[in-house]
Formats: sequence, structure tokens, C-alpha cells
Amino acid sequence: MTEQIHEVAIVGGGVCGTALLYLLAEYSDIKDIVLIEKYDAVAKVNSHSQNNSQTLHCGDIETNYTIEKATKVKAAAEMVVNYTETLANRDQVIYKYPKMVIGVGDKECQQLRERFESFRDVFTSMQLLEKEQIAEIEPGVVMVDGKLRPEPCIALAVLDEYSAVDFKQLSETFVIEAKKHTEKQLQISFNHHVEEIIEHDGVFWIHTQDRIIKAKSVVVSAGGHSLLLAQQMGHGLEFSCLPVAGSFYFTPKVLNGKVYTVQNDKLPFAAVHGDPDVLVEGKTRFGPTALLLPLLERYNSSTFFEFLRVLRLDSRVLRVFWDLFKVADIRNYIFKNFLFEVPGLRRWLFLQDARKIVPSLQLKDVSFAKGFGGVRPQLIDKKESKLMLGEAKINPGNGIIFNMTPSPGGTSCLENAEADLRIVTGFLGANIDEKKLQQTLHKKLA
Repeated sequence: MTEQIHEVAIVGGGVCGTALLYLLAEYSDIKDIVLIEKYDAVAKVNSHSQNNSQTLHCGDIETNYTIEKATKVKAAAEMVVNYTETLANRDQVIYKYPKMVIGVGDKECQQLRERFESFRDVFTSMQLLEKEQIAEIEPGVVMVDGKLRPEPCIALAVLDEYSAVDFKQLSETFVIEAKKHTEKQLQISFNHHVEEIIEHDGVFWIHTQDRIIKAKSVVVSAGGHSLLLAQQMGHGLEFSCLPVAGSFYFTPKVLNGKVYTVQNDKLPFAAVHGDPDVLVEGKTRFGPTALLLPLLERYNSSTFFEFLRVLRLDSRVLRVFWDLFKVADIRNYIFKNFLFEVPGLRRWLFLQDARKIVPSLQLKDVSFAKGFGGVRPQLIDKKESKLMLGEAKINPGNGIIFNMTPSPGGTSCLENAEADLRIVTGFLGANIDEKKLQQTLHKKLA
């Protein structure tokens, strides 16, 4: 009996890996696919809803996006919305909340007014709200003791679009939809930790703790572990990994929807925002803080040694650290976020930030969201000696792809999977049902 060699193996069962499983099953003529996941279910790490902000990023209220980046992100978000139209349980996967970014103070208000003028043609449902209009939608943002807060405030708002996703549920639907193709051989191997991948005569041997899985093409979507597996094969050696952990805080329900703050352009980290939590009823979740953490997974201390292997510390990495710490805003931010991890101090410190969004918050309202928050593996480009602020894909061109830090997070899962679909089918000489893909995911009629 000939040993089985799969057409495609996917390493990593998060929202990106499962999205690719769905696309390969639904839109290609590839018939033999295996998904390998080290835990006992999909979406157990960063795609788990506790470990991200559950936001469908559209580029409209993220002030660190240029119009070009926002347009690209909007298209990626629309793919997720279009896909969920096919689901019977859509209401458990994607949610409509009002969303806005607020400007506080003259400088931020002016910045948002200018942004509105340049973005309104792309984001046609975006509104510019003055303080009194904000009070009608999010009274907690501008009202204190029955009066309007004294600072100048405006907001850019989108009030009736999908804005939140349970990425774990989304991942599970990708698997369910893929498995409907009973004419194909789809295997999911849970509890299989990939230790290394070796290429032998054009076939990839994927070594797990107790078996070897073989495939003609491999896509690795395993967060920081993608870089580890790539570097074991001699790829991506020009990169180092800097894991950034995010923590969150709960308050009683003080917001009706998502409220973002204006991004500091000097900070390569997300600005604090408040969101309804799709899993925790009656709470508002604030965050994230950003902590440089020597782990590839937030609550898995065994990934410390794996982090050391992908850090690849040398003078070029130290130079990036030095360049970051030279910027006062970044240096102060990093030190402040270390203090956020001090149990007796962190609630009080975070309260000061959260009051920019809801000025009436009190210390008794704020509780640390224990067990919430994931790790984003930011990459350092050692050749350029700079921190990379976006997605990274390593494609040596020999049938294996490594995906790290999709930007903006889970929102880009289908966009990223489509790119991988095209690479994999091209490599294997397989076909894509282009008409069906365009109609379903892009709403383009032939």
C-alpha cells in the first residue's frame, strides 16, 4: 500500500488556517486536504474570542490607516460579511454595533474633521458627529453628571454596519462548511504539535510528536510558531520576532457600541478602545494595553524557549530596540504598560486612560479581565533594522508558505486565504471556481 501524500496540509487551526481550509474545499478542485492543529479544537489561541478585541476592522475608525490601507482593509472586511450571508447561524458569528472614533481636544478634533473630508467618499455611511449628537448615541462618552464634558469633542461614526465578530465561531463555521464537501478527503488532526517540517524530493514531511504527515504543498498559519518552523527550514532568517501581549479590563455596560480613540502616530501599538464583549453579557471591555512578553502564546509558559529561538538576538535587533526606546512617547508607553501588570496599580493607571472615552468611570467600576488577551507576534526586519507594522508572508516558491501577524488580525482571514489559495493552486496546477468565488465573497456578478 502506497503511503498517503496529501495535496495540501494546513498547519494551524486558527481563523486564517480554517479560512484556507474552507476556500480550498469550496472553490478549488483540490480533493485531499489535511488541517493539523496542536490543540483539541480550532481557534484556541489568538482566534479565541477572549484573546482579541472581536473587531471587524474596516479602516473607517482606525486613524493609523491611510486612505489606501483603509480601502484595502474595507475590502477584506466585506469578504467576511459576504461569507456570513451564507450561514444559518450568522447572528452568532457577526454583530452590528454602532462604532465611532472620538477626538478629544482641539488638535484631535481638527484631525478628525480633515479625515472625514478625505475618507467620506470611500466610507459613504460615515458621519461626523458633534458633541450633542454623540450624546444621543453614546451618552457615556460626553456626559458627566448630566452635563456635557468641557473639552471639545467630535466623532467619526458608522452606526448601522457589522462591526464585531466572534472569530472562534467564525473558525468553526469554516470547518463545518468545508466538511459539507463529502466528495473530498478532508482530515483534521487535533492534538498534533508540529515539531519540524522537512522537504524530501518535492514532498514535505511534517513531523508531529507521534507521526509524520506528508503533503505536496503546505501552508503554515500558526502565529509566531510560523516563523519558528520557517527558520528551521532556513527561510525568514532575516526576521526576528517581538511578541506583544494585550490585556483588557471590564466595566459595567457604559457603552452601546465600539468607541475608539485617535491613534498616536509615534506608537506602533493599538490605542485604547471600548467594546461590547460578544461573550460577556452586560459588560464593556476596555483595552488593550501592550506588554512586550517573551512568550509566543500568552498563557503558555512553555513557549518561552520557542520565543528565544525566533528572537535571534543580535546587534541589529538591539538597534531596533534602541531606536524604539529613543522615542520618548514609545519609551514612556512601554514603561507605563509594564506598570499595568502590577496588580495593585494597574486598575488605577488604566482608569486614567479609559476616562478619555468615558469620563465618569470610577475605580470601583474597573476590573482586570483575567485570562483575556492574546499575543501578536510583531516582526523585526533585521536587514532594514525596523519593526514591521503589518502582515508578513514568507513564500520561498517551492510549495510552502508561512503566514505571520495578519494585519488587521482576523479581519483579513479570507483575504489572506484567497492569496494562499491562488499560490497553492498555481503550484499544484489545480483550478479555482472563479465565478463562484467572485459571486459569493466579492459580490461580483459575471
